Amino acid sequence: MSSLATAPVPHERVRGRLVLLAGGTSAAGRACALALVEAGARVVIVGSNADRLAASAASAPGAATEQCDLTDPDAVADLRARVNDAHGPVDGVVHLVGGWRGGGGLAGQSDEDLAVLLRSFTALRNVSRTFDDDLRSSDAGRLAIVSSTAVARPLAGGANYAAVKAASEAWTRAAAQGYAKHARDGGRELSAAGVIFRVRSLDGLEHALAAAVVALWDDDAAAWNDVVIEIEAGG
Repeated sequence: MSSLATAPVPHERVRGRLVLLAGGTSAAGRACALALVEAGARVVIVGSNADRLAASAASAPGAATEQCDLTDPDAVADLRARVNDAHGPVDGVVHLVGGWRGGGGLAGQSDEDLAVLLRSFTALRNVSRTFDDDLRSSDAGRLAIVSSTAVARPLAGGANYAAVKAASEAWTRAAAQGYAKHARDGGRELSAAGVIFRVRSLDGLEHALAAAVVALWDDDAAAWNDVVIEIEAGG
């Protein structure tokens, strides 16, 4: 009797993983939540607005929600405690806190706009630091951010925005180096990865981003760590 080898099931490795979507109430966040749930992952959507969280939960049945101000480090510490108690340690953090402000050349780069944009970077610092032990302890930890092609080609009218995105990329690459060092110092294979997704605009690319997020568990951490991936229409 002969037998046929079973083909690998796409996205099988994400099944059962606990993924936290930080700032996950946007259209992109809802797309990511639904794609992850459909792939068998456990999902926690985090946002600051209760109504938007309810709408996000309705669009991705099975996903849990948590209300939190991610710019407040104490609130993020409390968030981790609640998530760990209810679901266990996370295997992935996808940072979707964003927004754009700009225009008017360098003279138009106001301090007010910069302060608003910096909330995304502050949230990234808080979440990545607070959940660092979870990601490094997971056998498949993933930290992913959504950045912009503006980092590679910054314009005067978007200088604040590009600078904040560049800082976020640098922070994520530093986290990636930390994952590699942790594994090397412990004499074990790399299990966590820091990944940067770049888009020109998320409009119309929500589902492409969602597919890329689900695929983060399709390969070993070494294939993803400190990698920049550009997501384009039709890509």
